[in-house]
Amino acid sequence: MSIFQEISEKLQKGRAKDVSALVEQALNDGIAPQDILNEAMVVGMNAIGEKFRTGEIYVPEVLIAARAMNAGLKVLKPALTSAGVEPIGKAVICTVKGDMHDIGKNLVKMMIEGKGIECIDLGVNVEPSAVVNAVKESGATVVCLSALLTTTMNGQKDVIDALIEAGIRDSVKVMIGGAPVTQSFADEIGADAYTMDAASAAEVARSFMLN
Repeated sequence: MSIFQEISEKLQKGRAKDVSALVEQALNDGIAPQDILNEAMVVGMNAIGEKFRTGEIYVPEVLIAARAMNAGLKVLKPALTSAGVEPIGKAVICTVKGDMHDIGKNLVKMMIEGKGIECIDLGVNVEPSAVVNAVKESGATVVCLSALLTTTMNGQKDVIDALIEAGIRDSVKVMIGGAPVTQSFADEIGADAYTMDAASAAEVARSFMLN
């Protein structure tokens, strides 16, 4: 078994310490950090995303795998930086104003990071103005908005309105999600995408970055 396969398998099993050790070993063996990211860690997270989408695993397993991914990234990031490897893009992510739920947002963030995208996580209960400022400061091209309550869904529209008012709506793709959110609501408020789960959200975010 190659070290890439080992990292991928340990990541999928959520073995954070093993993933860190194997990433360290791969770097010591002179393997390019970008290859470790793309051929091992992204492959592992893609497999997790697919298993989640088909119902083979559930949220706890995804979170455990994502923690292992983050453990590997901690070891890998300095090497990626010194090798001049840039993320494929930046995304701002948050749960909108009035909503304190973060599990869905955290899942999406972890999946997106697994696609080689840098995530600016603003947390929960976020004002539209904070999203606008984050986009301006970071140059992010994707905005991901979570809402888990019917009473906070309109917060997603408020962010879109704030982006329009700031004159930067055309420079970002707005993605929305959350239990009460639907495609028809996305169409109604002028969002660029609605996805039902974290794995799909990561795929769409990556496609926006690459197109």
